[in-house]
Amino acid sequence: MPAAEEIDGDVFVSPVYLAGSTFTGDPALVPLLEAGFNRLDDDLGNIYLSSQDQRIKVGWLPEGEDDALWRITGHQQPFAPPRWLATFDHSTPVEVVAAFTTALAGDHARGAGTAVQNHTLASKVAAFRPLLDAGWRTNDGPYLSTSQPPDRLALVSYVHGRLDHQDEINDLRSRWTMGGGAAGYSSEWLGTFTTHTPVHLIAATTARLADPAPVARYKDYFPARNRSASRITPVKPPVPSPLDISRAAAARSRSTTARTVIPAPATVWRTTTPAPAAAPARHR
Repeated sequence: MPAAEEIDGDVFVSPVYLAGSTFTGDPALVPLLEAGFNRLDDDLGNIYLSSQDQRIKVGWLPEGEDDALWRITGHQQPFAPPRWLATFDHSTPVEVVAAFTTALAGDHARGAGTAVQNHTLASKVAAFRPLLDAGWRTNDGPYLSTSQPPDRLALVSYVHGRLDHQDEINDLRSRWTMGGGAAGYSSEWLGTFTTHTPVHLIAATTARLADPAPVARYKDYFPARNRSASRITPVKPPVPSPLDISRAAAARSRSTTARTVIPAPATVWRTTTPAPAAAPARHR
């Protein structure tokens, strides 16, 4: 675990789906930048990334036209329409987005093209597997498959049947949705994936969703309604090493060592007596 001074927050929060947003994109952008994605910033503060082959495009859009903070698309050819679309809104915990972009960056680094091509729809089981392994309850209905944790404060859903591809790319329908939060019947945040989104990327995201590892937050800024349902622990200062202890002891020893003080010389006041005047010369 990083030292306290390296943690951006004063408490740890778990589960991640209740932690709220940090309103920063860095944790999800950095994996892509490190994988060699190109970056473009506009005058509004939006950031656009693209893979070197122009087949993956990522937008972090705090000044976008709707509530989608993140728009990520995969293209079979650089100038082809998107084959798939993934979105996350402003309230989505950035760690959830980072799980998706980290897997995406790994695909790009391997150059296998798996970030664009999807597997069969039957492999949707792979995306639910991390949730099942974590004890989430999954229900398969004729029209909808869903999975929820024991506290029922998050939901991942998969729509069966045919969806119009253009409706999905225009963000009117989605094959997959995920969200969470103690906001009653509605989620506080929302992520979506269209039909052809590679399932292993979705699986990486659901794995982080189900991971109990805590995330750092400032206690006054994460959603108040989620506090009673979250596990919250303060960030503890780092435990000093033996070397740290010995250095501190040496510093204290130096600071308390008596110093020899050399007094300043006393000021001597003298009265100056003028020299006697020369005797007048005698005339012979």
